[in-house]
Amino acid sequence: MLSSKTIGLIAGNNQFPFLFARAARDQGFKIIAAGVVGDTSPLLHFFVDKFRYFKVGELQKLFEYFKKHSIKEVIMAGQVNPDNLFNPNVVFDKQLQALADALRDRKTDTIFSAVADRLAQEGMTLLDSTFLLKKYLAPKGTLTKRGPTKDELEDIEFGTAIAKLMGGIDVGQTVVVKEKAIVAIEAMEGTDRTIERGGNIAHLGAVVVKQSKPQQDHRFDIPVVGLRTIQTMVHVKAACLAIEAGKTLIIDRELTVDLANKSSICIVCV
Repeated sequence: MLSSKTIGLIAGNNQFPFLFARAARDQGFKIIAAGVVGDTSPLLHFFVDKFRYFKVGELQKLFEYFKKHSIKEVIMAGQVNPDNLFNPNVVFDKQLQALADALRDRKTDTIFSAVADRLAQEGMTLLDSTFLLKKYLAPKGTLTKRGPTKDELEDIEFGTAIAKLMGGIDVGQTVVVKEKAIVAIEAMEGTDRTIERGGNIAHLGAVVVKQSKPQQDHRFDIPVVGLRTIQTMVHVKAACLAIEAGKTLIIDRELTVDLANKSSICIVCV
């Protein structure tokens, strides 16, 4: 049970923050949004009730901002550019530096779990990022006019096993497969850059498999695909996208499926 109808939104890049903001407003929530300088679109301002930018290292200011607006529940939506992790120009405040110093490693789950713990210490709960978005989760089955070929099904089965192994050690969610060869595995660069790298190696007909982690924390790092995913696949002439039904958000599903159909790309939810 939520304590109020006001939610704090930590917004990263791409369309996930917009999807959440629209859904939250439709369901009567007030949204106090915190954007990340260099990542979050300024257009989000028009979809929320309050909006303020923060630099990557300004954790204490973020806490103060949410407290000022009496925020008790927080959502994370959208990625933050991983280049910030190693950017020498990024300055951590005392709060974030203390958090970083205490990390046992810098895997995604480790970092965001630590942020969630700090939010809890400040009296705020990090919520399941899909709790208002269940209708946007991928349904089981084939979404496109074209279904997978026998060879693509074999690559999907092969790639899914590898993706689950990689997710189990928090490496990434996406693998690119060609004829039962793993040509790319996602690390910190993100899905689109993984598809580009793998597609360029495969040349033609690559299968992209994106899966949730076996112990997926639904508060952060939820698998997300959308129009940009298909655009990247078109660019490298990839053939098939396999995602996990019930655990993957699809942004702009109609446009995404339409482009896939026009490009003879198969989208299958397993």
